[in-house]
Amino acid sequence: MKERNRILNIAFIATVFLLLLAANYFLDSYKIRILNLCAIYTILGLSMNLINGFTGLFSLGHAGFIAIGAYTTGLLTMSTKVKTQNFFMEPLIAPLNNISMPFIAALIMAGIISAILAFLIGAPALRLKGDYLAIATLGFAEIIRIVLTNVQCLTNGALGLRGIPHKTNLWWSFGAAIVTLIILISLINSSYGRALKAIREDEIAAESMGINLFKHKTIAFTTGAFFAGIGGGLLGNLLGTIDPNMFKFTLTFNILLIIVIGGMGSVTGTVISAFVVTILGEVLRFLDMEKQFTFGFIKFQGISGLRMVVFSVLLMVIVLFFRNGIMGTKEFTWSSIFRSKPLNEGGNK
Repeated sequence: MKERNRILNIAFIATVFLLLLAANYFLDSYKIRILNLCAIYTILGLSMNLINGFTGLFSLGHAGFIAIGAYTTGLLTMSTKVKTQNFFMEPLIAPLNNISMPFIAALIMAGIISAILAFLIGAPALRLKGDYLAIATLGFAEIIRIVLTNVQCLTNGALGLRGIPHKTNLWWSFGAAIVTLIILISLINSSYGRALKAIREDEIAAESMGINLFKHKTIAFTTGAFFAGIGGGLLGNLLGTIDPNMFKFTLTFNILLIIVIGGMGSVTGTVISAFVVTILGEVLRFLDMEKQFTFGFIKFQGISGLRMVVFSVLLMVIVLFFRNGIMGTKEFTWSSIFRSKPLNEGGNK
């Protein structure tokens, strides 16, 4: 069984590789950009689901870690000349003004710095529960955004960063998504993952069984922040331009929307939802155009913000009819696919 699953996993990765080759050859730059965003939002959704879905923490500070990742990779991959052009009001502090790293090294640094910051934030915040934890993490995310806005010599303040190298491509984004998927599935199916699920179900019972609540919450929070930093780095080097206003609570809400629609505590649901929400967001972009549309006998006027109204209605429908999201806590497994049995909970991909 394990050997069969290993062969199928390798075949799946090879299929993804061939599809990426075809996408690079046949699709235009706009569609490739959307696919990159799908992979990046998959990473961000998985990282947040580890914290909120599998551990049961109510964290709303993800945008802060994404911002740290984006700024870190941006600063570490920009050339000295571009940095000088950006920091014309106040010079960039040393030694960052002369450092330029390969993209992979910058990505890893982005994840590590985000994880360190999460560890420092988690020390006081993870002793809180429920709404109090949500308010505390949201506050920390806003503090990070305000700091990014005001530390001119490090982040270029409200002007943001321009001319970030476009290093992110399908190979980087999907490669990082697959690595994230493998690591998180391995973690979730390990003894640590079972402990995290126990904490989610009942903290008191988990503690009575000898599970160190603070330790395991910190592991989940720090790991989630690490991959959020990776996703933020990929996002920054895809867009080429970042500023503090990109990392408001709305960004956290978008990631939360993905994991709620897919299923809190489902890796498969998060992956499916990331692709559906990202692609649907682009398909419905026409709704924000201020002109009249006709669909058969239905006529309506497009207005700015109508797309988010549609997303809100979608979220309401899912909450009403799929209270645990599309997948709930279930996963697609090779056994469930080939045996045509109901989906198992938490199996191997």
